[in-house]
Amino acid sequence: MSSIQPLVGIIMGSNSDLAVMQDAATILKDFDIPFELTVVSAHRTPVRMMDYASKAKERGLKVIIAGAGGAAHLPGMVASLTTLPVIGVPVKSSNSIDGWDSVLSILQMPNGIPVATVALNASKNAGILAATILGAFDHAIGVKVAAYKKNMEAEVLKKAGKLKGEGWRNEFDH
Repeated sequence: MSSIQPLVGIIMGSNSDLAVMQDAATILKDFDIPFELTVVSAHRTPVRMMDYASKAKERGLKVIIAGAGGAAHLPGMVASLTTLPVIGVPVKSSNSIDGWDSVLSILQMPNGIPVATVALNASKNAGILAATILGAFDHAIGVKVAAYKKNMEAEVLKKAGKLKGEGWRNEFDH
């Protein structure tokens, strides 16, 4: 990344999570949102995790995306240490129970420590959510998010038109 101040921190419990978490990085690049990406393990580097989370806001971050597999404590622990919005990405890892352990660990946070949770391995959605949060306060980012959604709408309408053109019955689109 360049020397531009990152607005989003993407962290993961292990570099083996990168295959999933890089989708968040890709979408943030598409929106021209500066970010940083690193490994911060809640269990193997708890002091690093506490330092990262407690200093994130003063370092200029606005949103943290935290991906974790297995017990998936990283997003919740980070959320307990910062006032920034934290988006949790459950990762189906090698030690996972089909990813359900990760989903439930992030989803079932106690009252007072909210973590926005996306679907299993859905870091792209985490990136879009981070952009949406930032776009609520930054007009340029908001315009890019709106254009992204408008483009998705156009793609769906094109697909619906294709099906209609192939003769599939549809009373909705006269």
